[in-house]
Amino acid sequence: MVLIVCISASSTDHAKADAGGVGFWLPGSMGSLSAVPGQAGWSFTTVYLHLEANAGGGKELQNNAAIVSGLHARADAVGFLPAYTFETPVLGGQLTVGAAGVPGNVGVNIGATLTGPRGNQISGNAHDERTTFADVYYLATLKWNQGVNNFMWYVLGNIPSGTYDTARLANLSTGYTAVDSGVGYTYLNPQTGHELSAVAGFTYSGMNDALQYRNGIDFHFDWAVSHFVSKSVHVGIAGYVYQQVTGDSGAGAKLGDFKGRSIGIGPQIGIFFPAFEGYTGYLNIRGYWDVATENRPTTQFAMVTLSFAPSAPEKPATPRGPRHLK
Repeated sequence: MVLIVCISASSTDHAKADAGGVGFWLPGSMGSLSAVPGQAGWSFTTVYLHLEANAGGGKELQNNAAIVSGLHARADAVGFLPAYTFETPVLGGQLTVGAAGVPGNVGVNIGATLTGPRGNQISGNAHDERTTFADVYYLATLKWNQGVNNFMWYVLGNIPSGTYDTARLANLSTGYTAVDSGVGYTYLNPQTGHELSAVAGFTYSGMNDALQYRNGIDFHFDWAVSHFVSKSVHVGIAGYVYQQVTGDSGAGAKLGDFKGRSIGIGPQIGIFFPAFEGYTGYLNIRGYWDVATENRPTTQFAMVTLSFAPSAPEKPATPRGPRHLK
């Protein structure tokens, strides 16, 4: 259920390329309980994301075909994801598949455009804002449980929506196809209430044909630690490490390989609650702040996840035999 967060999160920045200092994957997309299997059936998740990204005048970034500096971007987006978990095991694990749509509003301000799309030198402030749709996202997860240990494999990708516009500073669509895949682990001990999750993966991006720009391979590691203060509430911290491992390429890569790096951390709280018949609700709120960045805007964002998934079956009462009267 927590995996669904990455779909909306990965589609909400102003320039969906390492060219703009931001890749397909938003670090911190995975949180607590990521690898824990759920119950068979349909689940429904809504994710709200508010993101702020800043790069001072001393940083040069590529936004579409322009080299810019003094960048500030803001995005508000909502992801809607229905998913289905199969009852029949696959490779001994639990298979879940889903797809998501993400509408949102994004705004971009730049202090100066140093080089325009045709190589002209341009200066002055610029602003762009639009309400639009991100790409269509698909995902699949395979999860296994062994006592307090839980394991996961996942794949996440996109189908371009056609809303990407090279003439706009503000885009929710990526302008290219990408696939991200990796593995995850969750330690969950109901007796002590301790929980620890870690997810690592790689992103492989296709060519942005409009810009002749291709992102390098990105590595990301998301982690979370929490403690259940009651049966239904857990609190803790979460963080991420993001590193681009190969350089950007293509005729449009005007700043060279432009490898990016970021490290972030923030608090979180999660609450389980009874929902409608046969379903349990889960609300998770967390926020992140970048504490170190290289060739990327410094970001701060808040993420609110509301999920409804089939409830675990209640344990039957202990059977008692008939009383024998003497």
